[in-house]
Amino acid sequence: MDLELIKQQLLARKAFLEAELTRLSQEKFTDDQVQDPGDQALSSTLEDINISLQNSERDEYAIILKALDMIERGTYGICTECGKPIAERRLRLYPNATRCIACQEALEDRRPS
Repeated sequence: MDLELIKQQLLARKAFLEAELTRLSQEKFTDDQVQDPGDQALSSTLEDINISLQNSERDEYAIILKALDMIERGTYGICTECGKPIAERRLRLYPNATRCIACQEALEDRRPS
């Protein structure tokens, strides 16, 4: 497994998310002028979508920071649930994976629908 390549991919995604979170936090949906109810509703909806995107990207950012920390500590690629190695193919496709596929599927099966 090429940890340096994975680390570079994670750092690139981290930089992208930092820029995106900055952009989203500065995005403005109104021009501070009087709006009709339709404009107000649209602005409110756009702000809700923006907040949802920020939350999703913050969650991914935290996962990436955790993966980078695991690389530094030498625990990257080890399932946090069962302690077995995570398949290299899974890590190539999802470099911030912290669970092997079996443990991830078991977790998803336990979640309410």
